[in-house]
Amino acid sequence: MSSIDLSGKVAVVTGSGRGLGLAYAHALAAAGASVVVNDVDESVAEQAVKAITAAGGTAVAEVVPVGTSEAADRLVARAVEEFGRLDILVTNAGILRDRVLWKMTDEDFDAVITTHLKGTFTCARAAAIRMREQGEGGTLILVGSPAGQRGNFGQTNYSAAKAGIAAMARTWSMELGRAGITVNAIVPVAATAMTETIPAFAPYIEAMKQGEPLPDFLRKGEGFGTPEDCAALIPFLASEAAREVTGQAIGIGGDKVTLWSHPQEIKAAYADGGWAPDTLAEAWSTSLGAEPETVGVPAPKFPEA
Repeated sequence: MSSIDLSGKVAVVTGSGRGLGLAYAHALAAAGASVVVNDVDESVAEQAVKAITAAGGTAVAEVVPVGTSEAADRLVARAVEEFGRLDILVTNAGILRDRVLWKMTDEDFDAVITTHLKGTFTCARAAAIRMREQGEGGTLILVGSPAGQRGNFGQTNYSAAKAGIAAMARTWSMELGRAGITVNAIVPVAATAMTETIPAFAPYIEAMKQGEPLPDFLRKGEGFGTPEDCAALIPFLASEAAREVTGQAIGIGGDKVTLWSHPQEIKAAYADGGWAPDTLAEAWSTSLGAEPETVGVPAPKFPEA
């Protein structure tokens, strides 16, 4: 039984009709928070609300695609109208339009940036305004991705948005600190409709659906589990136990939780009077770039057959 108590708190969780977002909404409601469930599909949103209320929680649905200021204002207004306040925002809503750079259209790029990056910005701004007016602090939990931390093939738009979200979490943690509003990015990894499409994971996810547990090399080694495994981080970050936790990027999945480092300088070289192209070339090959950083999400390590 968790000691985290969010009774009297009110949360908005974008993109919470299914998958990770639904798990986040369930976790908040189970801890006592009242939740505004958001989805673009009315039937999915209503089913989520029914599931939460059937489990003893309190929730209402607001059906709107995030991205615009109008959508953000509607979500905050619904929380205030139904429950009188807003204390917690989880920006989970997202879509994918995966293509390599030379095949990605403007529409592919704009759609993902609008939902993920602009949607996070507009919802966070509306929530921050309300929380500052209330004068009692609050919690912004921005949903990132390993793709935003390391890049991922075919995901220019998604990786850019998620990297931007992590940067916004750091910036807003400074701007909202005086108001007592914490801001963190989370980096979840779970078996979802998206990861089901990865051939290496597919048989394990299918076995999980049939009631078999995921093996330890996935749950621990890869930090890969169910959406519910990721959900515990949400009520923790929204609780008094995390009042001093802000500006962080925190990964979670399976049995594993991690703290991601911020980008930082790891090597340096110096030249009296400044650098020239030829001296840069020499320094790069002999010192600065002798061990360059890797890119991309590391491939999962599966046991040998």
